[in-house]
Amino acid sequence: MRLLYHLPLSPYSRKIRLVLAERRLPFELKVERVWERRPEYLQLNPAGTVPTLVEESGLVIPDSGVICEYLEEAYPDSSLLGRTLAERVEVRRIAAWFDGQFANDVTRNLLGEKHMKRLLGRGHPDANALRAGYANLKLHLETIGWLAETRKWLAGNQLSLADFAAAGHLSALDFTGEIDWSVSEAAREWYARMKSRPCFRPLLMDRVAGVDPPPHYADLDF
Repeated sequence: MRLLYHLPLSPYSRKIRLVLAERRLPFELKVERVWERRPEYLQLNPAGTVPTLVEESGLVIPDSGVICEYLEEAYPDSSLLGRTLAERVEVRRIAAWFDGQFANDVTRNLLGEKHMKRLLGRGHPDANALRAGYANLKLHLETIGWLAETRKWLAGNQLSLADFAAAGHLSALDFTGEIDWSVSEAAREWYARMKSRPCFRPLLMDRVAGVDPPPHYADLDF
């Protein structure tokens, strides 16, 4: 069976877990503590990041973006990029926004400061980074709400990779209780639809030592 090296709170790992499950591609999970810099893992992925996917054939695919492109080429019958060139551009644009801009504005400032620093023993969170993270999160939630109000899904009429990229980041932040969903009812309703999908169930069962998710985290009715 294919193997996915991951970290439970890595948004990029969560994105790939959702994408694999949505495509109904079975896989096993292996937690990789990237800060340990295991030589065996660095041989698979010299960047030392997660996720890394290893196919049954032995093919190694590192990086969530590379994995998503690989899955599109290897399993085209279950595409998550859209049908037309214009749809694919928009899906890629929204997915890149979450994995780039949102990650820098929000994920790094909140998950990075409050949780990765603790794991790495790098001291206390930076208060300025936290303030920036919460302020940026509010703005991004309003944008997500606008997309959800004007489209069926974030990138258009079809569920796509854009939705899973967003859900990867938001589910990690929701697990740690960082999101005030009252900021945008439309964003909240979109996320409730996402976490009601069968592919989401394993994420809702996740537990991480030292972090207790809020009661609504696994509640499909929110």
